[in-house]
Amino acid sequence: MIYNSIIETIGNTPMVRLNKVAKGIAGTVLAKVEYFNPGNSTKDRMALKMIEDAEKAGLLKPGGTIIEGTSGNTGMGLALTAVAKGYKCIFTMADKQSQEKINILRAVGAEVIVCPTNVEPEDPRSYYSVARKLNKEIPNSIYPNQYDNPSNAQAHFESTGPEIWTQTAGKITHYVATVGTGGSMCGTARYLKQQNPNLVAVGIDTYGSVFKKYKETGIFDKNEVYPYLTEGFGEDILPKNVDFDIIDQFIKVTDKDGAIAARRLAREEGMFVGWSSGSALHGALEYAKENLKKDDVMVILLPDHGTRYLNKVYNDMWMKDHGFLEERAYGTAREIIAGRNGKDTLLTVTKKSSIGEAIRIMNKEGVDQMPVLDGNEFVGSVTTSSLIEKIIQDPTIKDKAVGEIMDKPMQVVALDSTLDVLTSMLNKSNKALLVRDEQEKAHIITQHDILKAMTV
Repeated sequence: MIYNSIIETIGNTPMVRLNKVAKGIAGTVLAKVEYFNPGNSTKDRMALKMIEDAEKAGLLKPGGTIIEGTSGNTGMGLALTAVAKGYKCIFTMADKQSQEKINILRAVGAEVIVCPTNVEPEDPRSYYSVARKLNKEIPNSIYPNQYDNPSNAQAHFESTGPEIWTQTAGKITHYVATVGTGGSMCGTARYLKQQNPNLVAVGIDTYGSVFKKYKETGIFDKNEVYPYLTEGFGEDILPKNVDFDIIDQFIKVTDKDGAIAARRLAREEGMFVGWSSGSALHGALEYAKENLKKDDVMVILLPDHGTRYLNKVYNDMWMKDHGFLEERAYGTAREIIAGRNGKDTLLTVTKKSSIGEAIRIMNKEGVDQMPVLDGNEFVGSVTTSSLIEKIIQDPTIKDKAVGEIMDKPMQVVALDSTLDVLTSMLNKSNKALLVRDEQEKAHIITQHDILKAMTV
């Protein structure tokens, strides 16, 4: 068969049985291997759908420009579509994304603008905001907005879902996928549940993302949001394509577990997959160990290819430096906390506490900094050095509320962050860091903690 362009080859990816990595699991575990798409990811499906729907609606005209915020894979799908149809592309990306993704997008003719990761989504520097701004400024441009564009989930409802149903002869009982924009999980699961209302949809989330807690409590908790290394899923926003009613359960996976599982798929199954694919596998197996029965059929969607992560997941030195392989010089935030044997108590003050009260606590407990709370949310911090400087300038501030003079909140970091990562984040304006354990309890990590860990 001869195709008219590369975009006609999107879809109809293979279903492969997992053997070694699923050993000991009851039931059948299958992988939907999406890197067989021409752009090497599942995002090709929805990229084409979003552009074709924009064309039909008259929103995108010949010679136009496609502007999108992407972690890389959606950009690739859009870029291939743009090449085939004659459009220009501008993509905004967070600076945590791999250099391979940036290089690949530029190789297919796209302009790439790199934006800071650790800013609020509404911040004008975020890759969401920069994309929206460019769309307003550039004539004959569209901002597909994969997060809220219904064409995203619809693409998977029309293609991924029916393919899985046919490939399993309707025997699928469990569908597992990482959740980022929500398209590949919710569009696919919506179709599958229409065929089998008893199907269980398991969403994979990452630590530092809001999805799991929001599903379980209905609360959007900003305290859940902190930097993480895994790319392509998890969010600090609630995309409209994430239908929480369709997803039955979320499982969180650490950066480390996802990276190690990706390498297992390469070595044990011959599938050279991306980081989020490893996360999907790890979470799926954790669920399957407890819940899968003999006659069950689980399908795990593996979103992309390992070429995107050659300098990260598949780089032994990078893995060791981040504490993901056994050989490393120092420990992690997790080990610092474990070394306290549960004896640490996080000291805090509220926005309404007086400066004098904060000083008394710090003097009594011998600490140099404390987080500031407003309800259950960390909204600021106070440090002895900052307080001394401000009291010298104005001795009367002792009676003022902490909220009037507090500094910015301490940065929250992932539990498995290694000492080199923690050290790089501590500086003159960032005196201490916060980390949450698996029970969501917050702990503080100071320069003294890191120095002690390095000398153990």
